[in-house]
Amino acid sequence: MRGYAESDELRDAAELAVWYRTLRDRTNSAFFPLYADEHRYLILMGGGGSGKSIFAGQKILERVTGEPGHRWLVCRKVGRTLRQSCWKQLIGQISAYYPEIGKKVNLTDMVISFDNGSEILFSGLDDADKLKSIYNITGIWIEEASELLESDFNQLDIRLRGETAYYKQIIVTFNPVSVTHWLKARFFDHENPRARVHRSTYKDNRFLDAENIRVLESFKEIDEYYYQVYCLGMWGVTGKTVFDGRAVTKRLLEKIEPERRGRFVYEDDGLRLTAIRFEDDPQGCVKVYQPPQPGVPYVIGGDTAGDGSDCFVAQVLDNRTGEQVCVLRMRTDEDLFAKQVYALGTWYNSALVAIETNLSTYPVMELERLSYPNQYVRETMDDYTHQLRRAFGFRTDLKTRPVIIAELIRAVREDIGIVCDSDTLSEMLTFVRNENYRPEAESGAHDDCVMALSIAHHVRPFQSVLAAAEPGAVTGWSESMREDYRRASAAEREYMLRKWGKPK
Repeated sequence: MRGYAESDELRDAAELAVWYRTLRDRTNSAFFPLYADEHRYLILMGGGGSGKSIFAGQKILERVTGEPGHRWLVCRKVGRTLRQSCWKQLIGQISAYYPEIGKKVNLTDMVISFDNGSEILFSGLDDADKLKSIYNITGIWIEEASELLESDFNQLDIRLRGETAYYKQIIVTFNPVSVTHWLKARFFDHENPRARVHRSTYKDNRFLDAENIRVLESFKEIDEYYYQVYCLGMWGVTGKTVFDGRAVTKRLLEKIEPERRGRFVYEDDGLRLTAIRFEDDPQGCVKVYQPPQPGVPYVIGGDTAGDGSDCFVAQVLDNRTGEQVCVLRMRTDEDLFAKQVYALGTWYNSALVAIETNLSTYPVMELERLSYPNQYVRETMDDYTHQLRRAFGFRTDLKTRPVIIAELIRAVREDIGIVCDSDTLSEMLTFVRNENYRPEAESGAHDDCVMALSIAHHVRPFQSVLAAAEPGAVTGWSESMREDYRRASAAEREYMLRKWGKPK
């Protein structure tokens, strides 16, 4: 609790009682016990309007005003967001609850200094030079911590080593995020003896007015998934997800494991790849959910790495059903990616391969050099002759991008069960519509798996849909079978064809 409890000023029991009642009166009961918490990590996850950030500010001010000599760091991922959030909040709380406290406010450098020697400093993690100059930190508040990479958090953790007689603590506040976020894995999936985790919702905030409560509860009717995540603090994403967030989260929680994991090895004489075989490796870049079956047609969609932080991804689909059967995901050089794709396509019955060519044509050129037999071919207009010409690979542009994404949205809406890979499902959760309603990965997230899967679904009509009819399949359809087929969805039709064979 506050250091004043041991000072001469508050030794009188009556004064201590007044201070205690005052603090309780302005604190939600759900948070009040946390004033006394001394864990190194105080993790506050909550929905909108829960009051978690207000409490974080209250605890910080209790400590810096009652425990002399603090250097408390308040930070967010992007520095420019601090002035209208944490800075504004703390200045307001000081004016409301500590009007007589001696303080100096440096608006330019965003530093609040107190007469007892304590300071509150503000810094964004995007300002590396400023962060390096901050030393002797005795406490940290990370607001909107879900914006941070785990490496950002680790850098802050090692800076918490200032000289003080009081306990050191990192307060972490954030809204619910994807079930695969590092915060969940680090602090919620396993008990951490150095951490205390706390969940809250707007129902824990007795200071929330009736109008705000009505707004929050209106989301029950508008968007049930958004209400569950944003208002009730369930794990998920609060952006306007392109895919059905509730269905994707439910599928992700099934935690489907691949049958095999590894990579392809081969002999390379500079002209051809031979002796190709799959080698199991628990850290391998290829996850096999269904191994190749004889006579089954497959398609592969590929997305190449962009600015260096992205991955090379290839998605393999069973072309009869659209099911995801294998995923290749790797950070590597283009030639190594192309050779893994060559081996992957060969293994899956010479699958139709469509690799994106926006940033580089090297992978498709390498597949051509290696004489891969089944690359996707598109028609393009020659700028010089104005004649149509044929080119390998898929081109994602203003015309094709909306089409392939819409096709994937439809396919997943009809049957989320066709997707099983956790990396892909996680990307689908963070694939949102921006302020212009354009679908894209939210800030800090990636879309390699989503785009590769979109391409794979788009090129399915260019590959044979069916292998030979299954043994015992009916090839002469009755009129009722034909009527069922006419009324069926695309996915149901594919299943009928696979079971019944093509009608004569």
